Amino acid sequence: MKIVLMVAIGYLLGSIPSGVWIGKLFYKKDIRNYGSHSSGTTNTYRVLGKTAGTAVLLMDILKGTLATCLPTLMGITTINPLWIGLTAVLGHTFPIFANFKGGKAVATSAGMLLGYSPLFFIYSASIFIISLLITSMVSLTSMISAILITLSTVLLPKFWPTILPEFDWLLTAIAIGLTLFIFLRHKENIKRILNGTESRVPFGLNSRKK
Repeated sequence: MKIVLMVAIGYLLGSIPSGVWIGKLFYKKDIRNYGSHSSGTTNTYRVLGKTAGTAVLLMDILKGTLATCLPTLMGITTINPLWIGLTAVLGHTFPIFANFKGGKAVATSAGMLLGYSPLFFIYSASIFIISLLITSMVSLTSMISAILITLSTVLLPKFWPTILPEFDWLLTAIAIGLTLFIFLRHKENIKRILNGTESRVPFGLNSRKK
């Protein structure tokens, strides 16, 4: 019964459409009608600005973290917390509170990693930041990071166990699944990257300021 409750709570946490609610409440805008039409962090930054974007980023990360920590909070040790974290990712992607049209799962997946292993989260966040500084494109960075993080779930236990002490098949399986999903959700971005029209952030080696 507790596991069913955790699954429900995790999904409902993930379903909180941070970008949509903040946009409507404070800016009188539905961000799904602007920019890339996504309700995620990147489109919030683009449409509503840094303050709203940062708030949505933190909220989306927190959703994944709280869901992943639910087994610990409820004193359950018989289930891998990643299973519950995954329900938040699914909720973020297909939110019941926003007609099942959500974001691209990057921030909430990061929150899931934070709840699972803070050290691995810091490692993964470093990969994302370095990639973003090189590419200046959030979309391309998300895809590159997903690949590198997935490979890291296999290689780190062998070569850098301080970060990830042991191989967890579920972590690798989820990473592979999320990588495929992230690529699928970035189909239009891939087209724009290839034809040179993808949006860039105002910093990094290939920023739009150059």
